[in-house]
Amino acid sequence: MLHHRSRTSPVFRLCFTILLSALSATAAAEPSFRLNALTDDIGWLTLRGESRARYESLDNQFRANRSGSDQLLLFRTLLHAQARADNWSLGLELQDSRTYLGDSGTPLSSSIANPLDILQLYVKYDDAPGLLGPDSSTQLTLGRQTVSIGSKRQIERVDFANVIKSYTGLHVVSTAARGDELHLVYVVPTARFPNRRPALDDNELSGDEEQWGRHIWAVHYRRADILPAFASDLWGEVFVYGLEEEDTSSFQTPDRSYVAPGFRLYRAPKMEQWDVDLEASWRTGSRYATSQRTDTENLETDAQMVFAALGYTFPIAWSPRFAFEYYYASGDDDPADNRFDQHERLFGSRRSDINNTSINGPLTPANLNAPGFRIEVKPGPRTDARFYYHAAHLASATDAWVIAGLRDTTGQSGDFIGHQLDGRVRHWLIKDSLRLELGGSALIPGEFPKNVPGGNDEVTLFGYTQLTFSF
Repeated sequence: MLHHRSRTSPVFRLCFTILLSALSATAAAEPSFRLNALTDDIGWLTLRGESRARYESLDNQFRANRSGSDQLLLFRTLLHAQARADNWSLGLELQDSRTYLGDSGTPLSSSIANPLDILQLYVKYDDAPGLLGPDSSTQLTLGRQTVSIGSKRQIERVDFANVIKSYTGLHVVSTAARGDELHLVYVVPTARFPNRRPALDDNELSGDEEQWGRHIWAVHYRRADILPAFASDLWGEVFVYGLEEEDTSSFQTPDRSYVAPGFRLYRAPKMEQWDVDLEASWRTGSRYATSQRTDTENLETDAQMVFAALGYTFPIAWSPRFAFEYYYASGDDDPADNRFDQHERLFGSRRSDINNTSINGPLTPANLNAPGFRIEVKPGPRTDARFYYHAAHLASATDAWVIAGLRDTTGQSGDFIGHQLDGRVRHWLIKDSLRLELGGSALIPGEFPKNVPGGNDEVTLFGYTQLTFSF
């Protein structure tokens, strides 16, 4: 086994946490700062940004054939400028994401490190004819952009990840007076560079590029208050997402051809009220088993995902909300049946529903069967906290634990990944400007990681300290 130890002691971790807290405390009495205040006299220009620092530590690596500890220091800075003339806007957002303290065993990728590049560069028109009746209006965004819709389980602008994904193409949003939304999307994802080591370790500059051989399309309709006689403020959504891929000279794909219809029912948490979140989608189509040029055999796909949550917010101190949750994402039952029925996570979120990610993140909505619960509290207007637990199983014992890279095609290692616990606390030191966040996770291994070849039977612990300055 590869034995990987972090390069600094626990004393460094503690000192770094104290340093961030001390810096935060000295700033707590200061007024909030907004970059846009510098352009008050320029009515057509708006500026905003964010700078974030996070230190992470992971003990007892859960990934295949690894053990020991890991750490990472991450920085992300965003700067967004938008020039406006009548109903037209021109936007530019820069992203600079860098990492330090990692070593050869750190699971670095282009989702963690992406030095200075263009995250968004778009033209927007705000007054196109509405598509939802006479009281509706439409906004069109063309160019490189970030996309988030509804629950963000299908496509999102990530938050916790050190690198935000972007797409290039057209996003049309038509909004009715009552709040209904119709989203029409046709984009290609942006490939982030560098994407290999040692360039990732060295934070080398390398321009991102559009993946012109990969096409994402979507029709997503959200309707407000669909059953007022049954439950007020209940949203209904129907959608269909598609992905078409083909190889190009610079990028190999599994040639996925997917169509995924689905629906969602959602009622937001509110004091003394039951809330609900039910989302399901079915994915059909085909793909190759790998991205290799020699792989030309189509595998039929039939994959599903379901997320369900039922919660209640109690009218007592700290406004606690308790919710039962369940996440299911299908796995591939038979590795030899010329099918690929695993529900892959493509462009949607996983951190909000499942676990803290980055160098951690053992769970993802692929081959997952995970019942659990969540507790959220709000001690004051500047502070919130949450804790959630999942009993994580493989949906198919013969398919892979995807993030860990572990698989027993015989199914004899069992299907119980383990008990996953996650939590965080956030506090605005300067309201809407400077926020401190502390979080942690624990994975208590079940039968599968203990029995599968290359697995780890030790408890994995993850913790982070994060400071975010919004300006």
